[in-house]
Amino acid sequence: MYEMKEITPEEVQRKVDNGEKIELIDVREDEEVEAGMIPQARHIRMNDIPDHLDALDKEKETIYICRSGARSANVCAYLQDKGYNVVNMVGGMLDYKGETKPKSQL
Repeated sequence: MYEMKEITPEEVQRKVDNGEKIELIDVREDEEVEAGMIPQARHIRMNDIPDHLDALDKEKETIYICRSGARSANVCAYLQDKGYNVVNMVGGMLDYKGETKPKSQL
């Protein structure tokens, strides 16, 4: 087993603010993303990830996000085992201070 890559909410916010092309996937439930998600993120609920593997780029580094970092860590572990290039945002949206929007406004 190899180490999981991690990124802080501050680092994600810096990348977003700098306009970097990064892949973000929010794995929270519908009502959670309605409360606010990073506008650049795609929403795929954690339980739906296995059904969306073909929509994920195995080679491209992708940052996974949830409320506190626990669910996204589980998703990262699952995908890492399948050969995906994953990064977990530790602390999750609880620690993210950047701009967020309800999913319905994206």
